[in-house]
Formats: sequence, structure tokens, C-alpha cells
Amino acid sequence: MKVEAWLFGITTIFLVLVTPAYWFITDASDTGADWTGTSALVMTTLLTAMVTLYLGFHAQRMDPRPEDRTDGEIADGAGELGFFPPYSWWPFWCACTLGIIVLALAVTQWWMVVLGFALGVLALSGWIFEYYRGEHAH
Repeated sequence: MKVEAWLFGITTIFLVLVTPAYWFITDASDTGADWTGTSALVMTTLLTAMVTLYLGFHAQRMDPRPEDRTDGEIADGAGELGFFPPYSWWPFWCACTLGIIVLALAVTQWWMVVLGFALGVLALSGWIFEYYRGEHAH
């Protein structure tokens, strides 16, 4: 994880340098500073700094992965990598219910918002509990 921490650290340094420059360049125009872009860059800088700190702390506390070691071999990374879920229709239904809610808010039909939330509870419950029953039950 040290490589990932370094990549995010370099990105953070870049954003720390670019954000004041962007603010200064947009402030020099006749219309004043572009607060939207400046605040977006500040938030992006803070988020990359947060990820850098998280990855840096975890890189110090965990054993080095084979790709982090200089003497690591390809065979060192062999074995089970974890559980990867098979196909699932539940994310599609969750996205559809979110689409219903957003559409209902756009056309201000509150009954559709309630319907969307009800369908959303069903879809989210199906997604959460899909490995407790059916074909992929554990």
C-alpha cells in the first residue's frame, strides 16, 4: 500500500500547488474569484490528503504485500484473493428505484417519492440478503 499512499501523496501536493494558483488566476479577472472551482479544488485536496493518510497508516501497520516487496515473486501472490460476488440484478433495481425518486422530485409528484422509497427498501433488502437464500446462499 505504500505505492498507493505515494501516488495519492503526489496528487495531494499537486493540488496544494494548483488550488491557490487557480484562485489567484480567477481572482485576477474582472468578475472576481470563481468560488465554485476554488472550493471544489480545496475539497478535492482535502479528500486526497485524507486518503493519503489512511493508506499511509495502514501501510505501516500491515505486512508488506508481494507487490510492495523488492524481493517479491509472482508466485508469492498466488492463492485465494477473496470473495467476489457473481452477477446480481439487485444493483439494477436499486438504480431504478433511485431513478424513480429523482424523477418524482423533478416533477414534484410526492406520491411517486413514497412509491420509490417503498420499492427502494425492497430492492435494497434483496441486495443485502441475496446471499442468504437462493442460488448463491452461503
